[in-house]
Amino acid sequence: MAPSRWPERAALPAAVAGTLAVIAVVFYYPVATVFAEAVLDAGRLTLDPLLSVLGDPFYTGVVHHLFVDPAGVPAGLLAWVDAGAPPVEFGLFGFTAYQAALSTLASVALGLPGAYVLARYDFRGRETVRSLTIVPFVLPSILVAVGFLAMFGQTGVLNDLLGAVGLGPVEVVFTLEAIVIAHAFYNAPLVIRLVATAWESVDRRQVETARAMGASPLRAFLDVVVPAIRPALLTAALLTFVFTFLSFPIVLALGGLELATVEVWVFARVQALDLSEAATLATLETLVSLVLMYLYLRYESRQRATTGAGQPLPRKPLATGWATLRSPVRLALAGYAVVAAVVFLGPLVSLLLESVTAPDGSFTTAYYEFLLTQQASTAAGTARPLPAVLNSLVYGAGTLLLAVPMGVVVAVVATRGGRGSRLAETVLSAPLAVSGIVVGLGLLQTMVFGTVLFGYRLTAAGPVAVVFAHAAAAYPFVTRNVAPALGGLDSRYHDAARSLGASRLRALLDVDLRLVATAVLAGAAFAFAISVGEFDSTVLLAEGTDSYTMPVALERYVGNRSLGPNLGPATAMGTVLLAVTGLSFVAIDRLGGRWEP
Repeated sequence: MAPSRWPERAALPAAVAGTLAVIAVVFYYPVATVFAEAVLDAGRLTLDPLLSVLGDPFYTGVVHHLFVDPAGVPAGLLAWVDAGAPPVEFGLFGFTAYQAALSTLASVALGLPGAYVLARYDFRGRETVRSLTIVPFVLPSILVAVGFLAMFGQTGVLNDLLGAVGLGPVEVVFTLEAIVIAHAFYNAPLVIRLVATAWESVDRRQVETARAMGASPLRAFLDVVVPAIRPALLTAALLTFVFTFLSFPIVLALGGLELATVEVWVFARVQALDLSEAATLATLETLVSLVLMYLYLRYESRQRATTGAGQPLPRKPLATGWATLRSPVRLALAGYAVVAAVVFLGPLVSLLLESVTAPDGSFTTAYYEFLLTQQASTAAGTARPLPAVLNSLVYGAGTLLLAVPMGVVVAVVATRGGRGSRLAETVLSAPLAVSGIVVGLGLLQTMVFGTVLFGYRLTAAGPVAVVFAHAAAAYPFVTRNVAPALGGLDSRYHDAARSLGASRLRALLDVDLRLVATAVLAGAAFAFAISVGEFDSTVLLAEGTDSYTMPVALERYVGNRSLGPNLGPATAMGTVLLAVTGLSFVAIDRLGGRWEP
């Protein structure tokens, strides 16, 4: 072996080791610190904090009997039946699961007709509509929450319209329904994207065979199409449940502490400096989400294994002239389009309208002038717009430097095959199952508060911790873009390069990554967009410093009603955030971005 080949042979293992080291610093160690606080007391292993939470009716409701008096559960069940099975309370965890289940049902109900339309019909703009399903993934959740406040709030667009016709007002915000609808906004496109892809891959020959054997169209649909799309539908539902179980800004803005979930309560405990209870709650929440994420990966693996190359079902034209008005299915789809337009476009349009509308309904630029006034202010604690914009852009660039190499290395590990690749992918995808609040809490304790190493306390300033938190959140999305592209490459190109004398690293750099350059660039755009919109961990790490970002500034403007009872300053700041995020989306779209959850 030529000595000059040693650096190339060592480069890839070194990159894997370096990636593992960075992930350990920015994710595993901070998260492990949070977990340790839940099971350690003065260095002694104990389950008391966990049992204290599990035995508290506020957190676990009626289930707390399992932890404080398990022997008395049978007698308690008999007494409950004798009493006529009255309603029971399931506590904070039960409510979190309940709202996640409702949000999942709403997302599936809203997304399934969309998947049907994209998979079975042809119409002008179909590819554009399909591309737009990516939009929710690049929109900051706090921005969506403000959009829903602008639409459904007491002074929002809905009540303005009702007032114009002599109706209302109605109170929608701070209700469970508002949270469920907002979650459907985010996750219905996920259902559309996954199920439409599976529906399009149904082999029409199997359907034709079933029909030739005497099956009715409904029987052929139930026996052939439903089994083919079921894995994708279950995957989408499971992933939606995980996302809504961990949802934070939307619940905080639209529900507050009255409709708090576990995630919001963890944030409230951190704000109250009760870090021990926050760590215990975060540990239990993470255990639940890790179990769900394991189930998701199992379903994802099954879906990949059952995907085949068949002849797709032919699509039908969506509009057929006057005959369209006589088609019950097409009329129902037209009604669905109206509902979807209200849910998906209503909040964003309301945000823009409210940013230029005075309380009396007249046009105004006062809110944007207010932002300029805030920018010129020297008062302590003022959330100035320009530093927020610059911080977001700088953090986004820093996130790219960390997240893209990490995501590519993890994608290479995941697609190498072999006994350990699936396990490695699962372990390295763990940030998808851990909330930003938990990562932020861990970084707060390990970096901002400092870690003692060899007698020295090592600390990292707020911006460094924020970039680390953003990189931990973003690199799995780079991996999810690059890994499918690498897995789909024709191995003959790589083998040809190796047969011509290229090392494994050289073949990877010169052949594989060049062929998947579009996926790498799309992953980078995703990482930047996620950094710009990240709120969960940033709101902890940027608290009380000059390192706040646009989403954090937006959250601070929500409570600023100095120009009237509406959300004027917040909607103006939200419009700025929307413009920056929109540029990221354009980059993703131009690069052919896609995300395979």
